[in-house]
Amino acid sequence: MIPVLLLVVLGFALSSGIAMAMLLSCRAQKRPLRAQLLPHADGGSSDTLVHPVPGASFITRPSSWLAVKSRNLQAVQSALGLHNAKPCSWLEGLAGDEKLFIAPPVKGWILVLGCGLPEPSDDVDACFCFLLEMSRKLGRVQFFNASPVLHHHAWVQADHSRIIRAYAWAGRTLWNQGKRTVAEQALGLKCFDYTDPTHAFPFGLQDRINSNVEKVPLLAARWSLDPAAIGERFLQHERGVAGEWSRRH
Repeated sequence: MIPVLLLVVLGFALSSGIAMAMLLSCRAQKRPLRAQLLPHADGGSSDTLVHPVPGASFITRPSSWLAVKSRNLQAVQSALGLHNAKPCSWLEGLAGDEKLFIAPPVKGWILVLGCGLPEPSDDVDACFCFLLEMSRKLGRVQFFNASPVLHHHAWVQADHSRIIRAYAWAGRTLWNQGKRTVAEQALGLKCFDYTDPTHAFPFGLQDRINSNVEKVPLLAARWSLDPAAIGERFLQHERGVAGEWSRRH
């Protein structure tokens, strides 16, 4: 009698376990993909999103981007003299296939990204002139660059035709203008002088360069916005404009 009762109990436990596993599996499939929240500079949390995004492939942060203090997308499009303009979703713009993508405004900032932006390592003077012109037309403009492969990096603040702060490094210091901001100091960003050696860095100094690259998005989040931390509803529903920058405009 006891063996029969034991078999009944074991059978009930086994069937219950299978049923529970199936229930958890179904719930896992229906559960929306949750995102990690990024902290604000003041220590609080925000509704910003870090990958992955539901229904999208892994989104990588662009190597360069522009942040404009504005809610007027048309004004930014006009300042860039965008050619072949077309509507473009956030996900398409972040994929990096467009030469320039002007994102819809988020928290008072408009991001511009794409391979059409000038690179300080290619021509720092052209980058300087571009940012000065954009700030003349649009007011408060910021530029960020971070290459995880080459370790080149840059950050610039410009306001109404005036460079407030700029730093660019590509194997050597290309641009160092203005005083270090509070955010740079808080993040421990290392800025080299023009006269610092371009090779044979002392032991451990290369780690500081790599650290700069990793901290550029953190600086962007404090100054304005990090492209990889945009709210899910914007990524899924809002649309911007893609096209080509007119360098003659």
